[in-house]
Amino acid sequence: MDNTVTLVGNVTRDPEIRYTPSGQTVATFGLAVNRRWQNRQNNEWEEQTSFFDVKCWSQMAENVAESVQKGTRVIVTGRLEQRSWETDSGDKRSKVEVVADEVAPSLRWATATVNRIERSQAGSGGGAPSGGGRPVANEPSPYDNEEPF
Repeated sequence: MDNTVTLVGNVTRDPEIRYTPSGQTVATFGLAVNRRWQNRQNNEWEEQTSFFDVKCWSQMAENVAESVQKGTRVIVTGRLEQRSWETDSGDKRSKVEVVADEVAPSLRWATATVNRIERSQAGSGGGAPSGGGRPVANEPSPYDNEEPF
């Protein structure tokens, strides 16, 4: 079973960077995804907006914080992750977030300039996954050093 989602929408708040106790970088931002359709009964346009919280890790978190701001239209690919907690008053809460594998600007109504970041082994946050197979999400791929084109 695959848990992959791709969303295209507008960033609702500037990315916020935090650090885990172990020093890992995490960035979160909000994403609004609009769906628009024409009502066949009255021929009027209707719209529904869904809001998502997006979480990015490591180097991608830093890149997102530097590149994305409120209002930017982005494409996010990742997985859905649910977390639950209990409030101080004992109420149970849960939330579904998107843990991003990729974040990219949408070029439908905008242009972008891409600046490639050269990585050093020490600053890459770890090495390539071992044992072959599919890379673990948010960890460097064994193909990171290849040119994309």
